Amino acid sequence: MTQKLPFEALSVETLPARLGANDALTAKIGKDTSRWKVREVGDGNLNLVFIVEGATGAAVVKQALPYVRLVGDSWPLPLKRSFFEYHALTRQEARAPGSVPAIYHFDEGQALIIMEYLSPHIILRRALIEGRQLPNIARDIGLFMARTLFRGSDLSMAAKDRKADLALFADNVELCDITENLVFSDPYFDAKMNRHTSPQLDSLVAELRADRDLKVEAQRLKHLFAANAETLLHGDLHSGSIMVTDQETRMIDPEFAFYGPMAFDVGMLLANFWMSFFSQSGHEQNGKRDAMRAYLLDVVVETWAVFRTEFSHLWRTERSGMLYQKSLFEDQGDRLGAEQALDHVQHSIWTDLLGFAGIEVHRRILGLAHNADFETIADEDMRARCEAKALKFGRHLAVNRRQIHSIDEVNTLAALIERENSI
Repeated sequence: MTQKLPFEALSVETLPARLGANDALTAKIGKDTSRWKVREVGDGNLNLVFIVEGATGAAVVKQALPYVRLVGDSWPLPLKRSFFEYHALTRQEARAPGSVPAIYHFDEGQALIIMEYLSPHIILRRALIEGRQLPNIARDIGLFMARTLFRGSDLSMAAKDRKADLALFADNVELCDITENLVFSDPYFDAKMNRHTSPQLDSLVAELRADRDLKVEAQRLKHLFAANAETLLHGDLHSGSIMVTDQETRMIDPEFAFYGPMAFDVGMLLANFWMSFFSQSGHEQNGKRDAMRAYLLDVVVETWAVFRTEFSHLWRTERSGMLYQKSLFEDQGDRLGAEQALDHVQHSIWTDLLGFAGIEVHRRILGLAHNADFETIADEDMRARCEAKALKFGRHLAVNRRQIHSIDEVNTLAALIERENSI
C-alpha cells in the first residue's frame, strides 16, 4: 500500500519537484522540469493557483489551503473543498459539455486539481471593467445555467442518483456556512469582518441595517437557501468565476457547490451584471460608458431569455425525473397541464432570483468579500456614489421582488437609479 504524504502547500519553487513525476501533468507540458516556468496567479479569496508552462504546453494547478487565504490562518477551512470542486466540475462538464476547464488529475490528499489552462481567456469581471462588449456571454451563461440546474435536479435525474449526490455534497458544510453568514446575515449588522466605503456610505449603511423589511427578506432568502435542496448549484457564480474570449465562455471555481434553490445561481450571476452597470461611471477616464451600460442591460435581458428558452426545451424533452412526470401530463394527453406546471416553476425561479440578486449586491458592498467593479474606482467619492445607487437597487429587488413582473421593469429601475444623484 502506498503511504499518503501529509498535505504540503505548493510554491513556485517546490512545484516542479513535487509534480515532476505526475503523468497527467507531464503528458501535457513535457517531462523536462528544467524547462518548466511556474507562476502563481491566484487572486481569489481561498486558494493557490499556478500556471505551469513546459516544452509542449501549459496547465493550471489549483490547490486548496487549510484556511481562508483572504483572512489568513486565523480562519481555518477544510481542504476537502477541492473534493467538492472536482466533483462539481465533472458533473458540469457532463451536463453542459465544453463549459468548464478539462480536468487532467485530482489529488484528494494534497487538495489539488490539475486542469486545462485557458488562454487567451481573461476573467469576465476584468473584461467588463475594461469596457469590453463580449458577443457570446449571455448565450453561453444562459445555456450553462439552464442545463446544469435542470439536469442536476429531480426534474431530470433518477431519484436514487440524485439523493446519493445530495448526500455527497451535503458535506460541504463549511463553505455553505460562509455563504449563509457572509451573504445573508453579516451585511445587515456590524459584523466584525464587514467593511464599506466610509464615511461616504455611513448614513445609508445605517439606514439599511435598520430596515426591518429588508432584514426579514434577507432571512427569508437565507431560509430558502438552506432548506430548498432543489438542484446542484455552482454556488459562487459571478463575473469573477467566468473566463472569456470573444468566442468562448468557461465557468470556473465551483468549490461552493451544493444542493440548493435553482434561483440562487441565476440571481447571483445577474446581480454581477447589474453591479457592473452601476460601476461604469467610475471607469470613464477614457470616455463615456453609455454604450457599455446599454450593453450590460442587454446582456441581462438575453441571459434570462436564453435561460428560460433552454429550460423550457429541457422541460419538454428531458423531464424524466420524479417531479411533474410525463405520466401525469403528456402521457394523459394533457400538454397544457405540463405547460402550466412549467410556468409555475419558472415564475418561482424569477421571483426568488430577484431576491438573491438584491442580497448579492449588498454583500459585495457591505460585507467581507468586495468585487473589483467598485474596488478599482480610486476616487472614493465616485466609488461611494456608484455603490450607493447599487445598494438602493438591491434593496428594491429584495423587498419588492413579488411585485416585479419582468426583466424590463428591473432594467428600467436600474436606469432610473443610475440617473439620480446619490449620497
